[in-house]
Order: sequence, then structure tokens, then C-alpha cells
Amino acid sequence: MSRFASFREFYPFYLSEHRHPVCRRLHFAGSSLVLVVVAAALVSGRWGWLLLVPVIGYGFAWVGHFAFEKNRPATFKHPLYSLAGDWVMFWDILRGRIRL
Repeated sequence: MSRFASFREFYPFYLSEHRHPVCRRLHFAGSSLVLVVVAAALVSGRWGWLLLVPVIGYGFAWVGHFAFEKNRPATFKHPLYSLAGDWVMFWDILRGRIRL
């Protein structure tokens, strides 16, 4: 049972788990590379590249959590909210609402 009734409740918790700037930078880099790989797969038709998406996305994020935040990624307990949080944080960084 989730302790969060909605993503709106979850997102402040998510941000609290991403206080270290290097962790946020790694998340941003991983998300950016995911977009590049997806675009490259679509343009080239090399669908096997899509297998790299979770490795890139989670790889960068988890290094940030284990090496810099010293916490467990929210993905382990809240996978869907965490995935949504990754993209909302990415967008918030692009718009300047969250600093790298």
C-alpha cells in the first residue's frame, strides 16, 4: 500500500530524495540520453537500441542515488510515481524551476 494518495503528494518526497546536485545532474544526463537513443532508434529503425533505454535511464539515476545521495531510489517502492517524477524533474530543470 502506497503512503501517497497521488503523484501531487509524492513529488515533494521525490524531490527530497534528489537534493545532491550531482544526483540531479546524473538524472538529467540519463533522461537526455534516453531521449537521444529513442530518437535514434526511430530515425534509424534500429529497434534493438531501445533495449538500452532502461539501462541508461536507471544506470545514471542509480549511480546518483548510491554514490551521492546515499539513499535507495524511490523506484524500488514507487516505480510508476518515480518514473513520472524523473520526467517532471527533467522538465522542471529545463524550465529553470530546479537548479542543476
